[in-house]
Amino acid sequence: MANFLWTIYLGLLGTASLAYLLKGKYKTTLGKIDFVVSVMTWIGLLGFVTETDILNSTVWKMVTVTAFLWDLSFAMFLKDYEGEEILEELPIVTRRLWMLLTFVILMGPLYYGLIRYSFF
Repeated sequence: MANFLWTIYLGLLGTASLAYLLKGKYKTTLGKIDFVVSVMTWIGLLGFVTETDILNSTVWKMVTVTAFLWDLSFAMFLKDYEGEEILEELPIVTRRLWMLLTFVILMGPLYYGLIRYSFF
C-alpha cells in the first residue's frame, strides 16, 4: 500500500511539472532553474520509491540540501505572485505563513523521501 501511495505522489509531481512545462510557465531564468531542480528531485524520489540506486548517496545528499534550499527560497521569496488575487488581500506576514504551510504540505513528502534516499 505504501509503495502505491508513493507512486501516486510521484506521478502527481511529474504530471504537474510536465503540465507547467507544456503551458509555458517556465519562461524566466528562475523558472527554468526551478524546472531543472524539480526534475532532479523527481528522479531522486523515483530512486527512493523503486529502491533503485541512481548515482551515489553523496550526490543525492548534495541534491537534497541544495534543492530544499532552492525550493524554499523560490516558493517564499523569488516566485512572482503578483496578480494573484487571493494573495493581494493578505498582509505580507500572513501571506508568507500560508506559503510556508502550503510548501510543507505539498513538498514535505518529497523531501522526506529524498532524505530517506540520501541519508539512510
